[in-house]
This record gives sequence, C-alpha cells and structure tokens, in this order.
Amino acid sequence: MAMNSFEWADATTVEQAAGLLAESTEQRPVIAKAGGIDLLDLMKEGILAPARLVNLKTIHGLDEIDTENGLTLGALVTLDRIDKDPRIRSRYVALSDAAAHAATPQVRNAATIAGNLLQRPRCWYFRHDHFHGEGADEMESRGADQNQHHAILDNDKNAMVHASTPATALVAYDASVELAGRANGSRVVKLSDFFLPPEMQRAHDSGIESGEVMTRVTIPPLNARAKAAYHKQTERESYDWPICDVAVVLTMEGQTVQNASIVMGWVAPTPRRASESERLLIGNRLTDDLARQAAHAAVADATPLSKNGYKVPVLEAVVRRTILAAAVAG
Repeated sequence: MAMNSFEWADATTVEQAAGLLAESTEQRPVIAKAGGIDLLDLMKEGILAPARLVNLKTIHGLDEIDTENGLTLGALVTLDRIDKDPRIRSRYVALSDAAAHAATPQVRNAATIAGNLLQRPRCWYFRHDHFHGEGADEMESRGADQNQHHAILDNDKNAMVHASTPATALVAYDASVELAGRANGSRVVKLSDFFLPPEMQRAHDSGIESGEVMTRVTIPPLNARAKAAYHKQTERESYDWPICDVAVVLTMEGQTVQNASIVMGWVAPTPRRASESERLLIGNRLTDDLARQAAHAAVADATPLSKNGYKVPVLEAVVRRTILAAAVAG
C-alpha cells in the first residue's frame, strides 16, 4: 500500500510540538514522530495517514537520564540506553532486562521509551486493513479465530494484548509519565492508570490527549531492600513476539516478603497486576510452595480463547520462576 504525502515539522520546544499536535483534526491528522519504529509500520499498513509529522527528536533535553531521586527517563531515551546504562542496571534491573529483550538490536537503537509505551497493538487483525471499519472491534473482541497470541485475561471486550515490553517492568516499579500540553501545562499520570484497552477506531490506547507530548517517565526511589527480576517467554530463543512476560519487585526482610509488585504482560489488553498473588506473598516467608500458590492465583481468572489455552500454564510457570528469581537477586 502506497503512503500518502505529508508535511514535516521539526519542533524545537515541547510547547511548539504541543501546539502543532493540537492542530490535528480527523480530516488533517497531525502525528508526533520520535524513533518512528511503529509509526512507519502504521503508515505503510494504511492505519495512519498523517497530513503532518512533528519531529520530536529536535527538542533539546528529552534524551536525558537522571538517577538522583529515583529514576527519570526523558521521552527520547532509547531502549538500548536503558539496557546498557550501568546506573539503571544496578538499581532497576527488571527495567534493564525488559529493554534488553524488546525487539532487535537495530530497533532498540532507534526506539524511544515514549514511543514504545505509545505503540499500537501488534495484533494481525488490527494491522490488516481488511478488518477495519464497521464491526472491527467486535471481531477483535474475541480474537476471531487466529487467537493463539491473544489475551487470556480481561479479554471479554477486547483480546488484543499490550505490545510494550518495558511497560511490564515500569508498572511493577510504580512508574508515572509526565504529559505536557500547550494550554494546560504538564500533568503526571501513574502508568498503571495510563493504559486503556485498545480500540480499532481510537488514535491512542492510553490517556494521552490531543495536543499533549509525553516528556518523561519517572520511577520513585526504591526501598533499600528492594529486589527485582524480569522474564520474557517466547517460542524461540531468537527474536519473537512474547507468549508472556513478567516483572516482580519484592521488598524482603530476611526471607519474609514485606511488599510485592507482580505485573504480567502480553496476556491482557493492558499490563496486568497480579493483586491476589501479591496479597499471598506479603507478610509471609517466601518458599517454593508459596511462590507456586501465588503463581496459581495469578492465572485463576484466565479465560483462554480457542487456540491460546497453552498460555495459561506457561504464564503460571513464568510467574513462579520470576518470583523466586527476584527473591535471590543481588
């Protein structure tokens, strides 16, 4: 499918970018461009046809990393930098590992953290123009028939899975995003509240509004006793879309769990918190049996589709292993 012609604008400030994006209309869409990884795919596939692209990479200061008080990532920080920055890896290893396992080295060198969080679903029904239009959301709601990689949790209305790998770790670390707009200044939104179940006809699967630019991703300071682990399960060792991924952040007092955050990705339309699993762990001595109970609780609400029932035991095993790995992390 041939792409339409479009205008190009290099923004030099967040305010300028927000102003340009606020001019977007249904007839004349204006879309932000950072690394452009997902954007180019969406344009080639005919899902997006922008009249103007606003280049954010010309805005100074959006590619900075600050570890003075927790962790602050500028929106243009690439996944490769998150993987390789020794400050992040030493304190936020689950995030580093999630970034390291996202896509391919070539993509990680270009893809930005903001673009990764804002990417659209990778579902083949969503990406194929044959399925767009009237009835598209209803078709996607149960993954139609080719649903082997679709959601097994929270899939009663939509079976697409959230496509960001770093999002799983960021939600586990209680991260927030900063959104800046020309008219309303900036606002901070918890990442756990930011993601929305995807829809065919909506421009974003998140709480970002027209005329807003994501400027930062922040993680609050960690407890000194916090430990974390991340695991992504694929069908092959080489690059492949995940079956699931899991991030676990534990605060331990000896062998006893004081606090727990367990987040599952690629199994629901948004990153899924395993709240009951966390409840089982907190206040108890972590044993293999307790980890097994917590993992079983994580999949208790699963409603697999016709071809993705295999994901349930895989997810359960990955949750158990990641809990145990987090407990012994350095």
